[in-house]
Amino acid sequence: MKCEKCNAKAVIEMPALCNKHFTSYFEGKAKKTIKEFGLLEKKDRVCVATSGGKDSLTLLYLLKKFGYDAEALAVDEGILGYRDQTLEFLKDFCEKNKIPLRIFSYEEETGKRLDSTVEPGKPACSTCGTLRRHLLNKHSKGYDKIATGHNLDDESQAVLMNLFKAQKKLFSRQGPKTKKMRGFTQKIKPFYFLKEKEIMVYAYLKGLNVSFAECPFARLSYRSQVREALNEYESRNPGTKENIVRKYLSIRPASHQDVRSCTGCGSPCSGDFCKACRIKAGFALES
Repeated sequence: MKCEKCNAKAVIEMPALCNKHFTSYFEGKAKKTIKEFGLLEKKDRVCVATSGGKDSLTLLYLLKKFGYDAEALAVDEGILGYRDQTLEFLKDFCEKNKIPLRIFSYEEETGKRLDSTVEPGKPACSTCGTLRRHLLNKHSKGYDKIATGHNLDDESQAVLMNLFKAQKKLFSRQGPKTKKMRGFTQKIKPFYFLKEKEIMVYAYLKGLNVSFAECPFARLSYRSQVREALNEYESRNPGTKENIVRKYLSIRPASHQDVRSCTGCGSPCSGDFCKACRIKAGFALES
């Protein structure tokens, strides 16, 4: 297959592009998203939520290449044989590129590793996501933005999941960046319109030493079911994922949230205690 821009061999299809033109396409799309949605300014100090996986590590690489003041912030959930390995990729990358890296763990925060709290065959995503968001927000104070590696696949799945489950509050909070709210570091997603496959190809072409492993709990999640169904539909109807997120952005409702301070930790929340504190209290009762 030939590149649609020249006669060189294509490294990817749809669009069919060679190494040179794919790199230009990929980086151009990320830059366009940053500019179109006002995700970053050159003066911003940004921490990238990194794991050592392809999405977040590629984002860290790209933001540094674009000249942004980016540092790495990682969360160790405590998944033996998975997160400990991906963090080695991250440590190696940050050391070679002289990028500051800070790592915080569930075990330090709650006294327990994630894999010790989940029953065999049971999903862990709800607990994991809550604690991860809590730690990222807690330890991102002093930064202007948190950048995450969420891609087009992730975001189109999220739109459908929140629709299927009638999650009205969550549905209004999606998009390339969150609103500025008291107590929260603003989150941005420069890869919002880039496909997971495109990120994989870019990481490979740039020789990035990243992990392509998937979380062992992922296959048990509701997201996994939605992902499989959406991937099948995308294969028969190319462009479906991008259509979903662009339509979402055109109809996205205003987000309203009564922000209070958690009685337990002081973090912003909508009730007396944040969900992270309720999880930690549950862990304490199990001990």
